[in-house]
Amino acid sequence: MNGGKQTIYFRNKPSVLSGYSIVGPKEAMGPLDPYFHKRLRKDDFGQKSYEKAECKLHMSAISGAIIAAGLSPTDIDVNIGGDLLNQIITSSFSARELDIPFIGMYSACSTFGQALIIGAALIDGGYVRRAACSTSSHFSTAERQYRYPLELGTQMTPTSQWTVTGAGCTILGKAGEGSNIFVESATIGKVIDFGISDANNMGAAMAPAAAQSVLQHLKDTGRDVSYYDYIVTGDLGVYGSRLFLELLESEGVHAAERHKDCGEMIFDKKQRCPQGGSGAGCSSVVFNAYFLYQMRVGSIKRILLVPTGALLSKLSSLQGETIPGIANAVSFVVEE
Repeated sequence: MNGGKQTIYFRNKPSVLSGYSIVGPKEAMGPLDPYFHKRLRKDDFGQKSYEKAECKLHMSAISGAIIAAGLSPTDIDVNIGGDLLNQIITSSFSARELDIPFIGMYSACSTFGQALIIGAALIDGGYVRRAACSTSSHFSTAERQYRYPLELGTQMTPTSQWTVTGAGCTILGKAGEGSNIFVESATIGKVIDFGISDANNMGAAMAPAAAQSVLQHLKDTGRDVSYYDYIVTGDLGVYGSRLFLELLESEGVHAAERHKDCGEMIFDKKQRCPQGGSGAGCSSVVFNAYFLYQMRVGSIKRILLVPTGALLSKLSSLQGETIPGIANAVSFVVEE
């Protein structure tokens, strides 16, 4: 680490060349609809299974981001991606169609942050010129892998979040390629376990890890929360966000006025998602749709993106294990 205990400063700050988002019908009915790049009419995306639909989603996000950057697949040196399905089959099956060197990632719903950190480090170190960083999730694939068969029609608990059907991709490149949005630093998170065992309350499981990463980032960089226009968590949801802010308050950090949560933002109350959204695609979709747009038009100058993840599986839940959390923080800045 060259910026403190857990934080990296990128000396040759990688630039954000483009971002792309694609979402399902439910997400397109939400408050962020004007910002998404593509919306599906049906969540099966014309495929024979939801797993195949998610694969097509993921591949479409990468292809869309490459086109948005004015590039071709041959211009991308590495594809860094992840998802929630066993053995990250969505990302790896997408990669087989793209003919781009591939690094598979997994840290649950925080995978997007992990992909951005690895991509930025490879570019900063001079090992690659451009990297595609992507994640995806799908309500119907995640629900039947982690919880119950869809056909059961199981009622969601009051603390449950709705897995986002969507995929997002960010193309990072060497500084000086035309973009004024840069990856400035990153804080690699620790795995934190506060003993939460309810798989329907993942916001509470992830909040301590998010708080630890933000506190460590501020300590390592010597910054106050006022340095950032927004501190953006990945998918803590309503309850998890409240706990996150309380944990920061207990350490003397007052972030309520600058905090946004992608899971809270993507749905509204009328959509019967009282806790908001979740999923590996949640933070990548909202960042590439809403926050990149706001940075391009100059409404936002600095954000700390903190994708959050609950490190559970169906197997670990059946064994009575608690749910560890992880959060990786990535600092983006606009430089004139």
